[in-house]
Amino acid sequence: MPTPQALAAPLKVLIVDDEPLARDRLRALLSDIAGQMPTEVVGEAANGLLALDVLRQMPVDVVLADIRMPGMDGIELASHLGRLEKPPAVIFTTAFDNYAVQAFDLNAVDYLLKPVRTQRLLAALQKVPGQQPDVALLAGIGHEVRGGGRTHLSCHERGRLLLVPIGEVLYFKADLKYVTARTVEREYLLDEALTHLESEFADRFLRLHRAVLVAKNALAGFEKAAGDDAEAYGWALLRGVPEKLPVSRRQWVPAKALVKNS
Repeated sequence: MPTPQALAAPLKVLIVDDEPLARDRLRALLSDIAGQMPTEVVGEAANGLLALDVLRQMPVDVVLADIRMPGMDGIELASHLGRLEKPPAVIFTTAFDNYAVQAFDLNAVDYLLKPVRTQRLLAALQKVPGQQPDVALLAGIGHEVRGGGRTHLSCHERGRLLLVPIGEVLYFKADLKYVTARTVEREYLLDEALTHLESEFADRFLRLHRAVLVAKNALAGFEKAAGDDAEAYGWALLRGVPEKLPVSRRQWVPAKALVKNS
């Protein structure tokens, strides 16, 4: 007799792994358990960036994502998916049984150790739908695993998920509950905390003011503020855009020293 899962609509699955053989194995395993858990593989991708391209075209129920991939790894992919209005469930696959895997052993996500086993895959899929990944937790774990911050930030605009390459951001400016990220081309409104961005990208950005972080390589120079200027002790000049950023008295000396020594 078919199981209740077999009578339900197939789960739409996206397989994300940079190794073709690993993707083929997951397809074969999904076929093996079709009688107990019907699934439909709607696409494959070799990294997180390509996976997001697929997801812009079609919704899925489950993403089977490798952890270590070039371009954008599985942890960062999951952090972006967690910001979607209806995020898919994420099941990590990995060959590394280390502290990161232990951290994923939460109700938020599941993980499969490679080589993936049939019954373990079935057990993971039976948890869908379940709790979604904790975005803040993933950001912290991802930083430890890859030895640095995310490659992209994400924001919603007119119902779409937009990616902002961190290497293109000139500065972050906090305003009430949101943070604006400025690139040469435009501004993006992020649902991020400035303190978290400062911690995650300490190697790239410098705090100029309680509300401003600037990319170190975007600084072009400084000018002293007028004596009656209550907004700033001085102003930072940027490469590529005409805006000036306020610099506090406390940050004036370290910011100038950075430009002098670069």
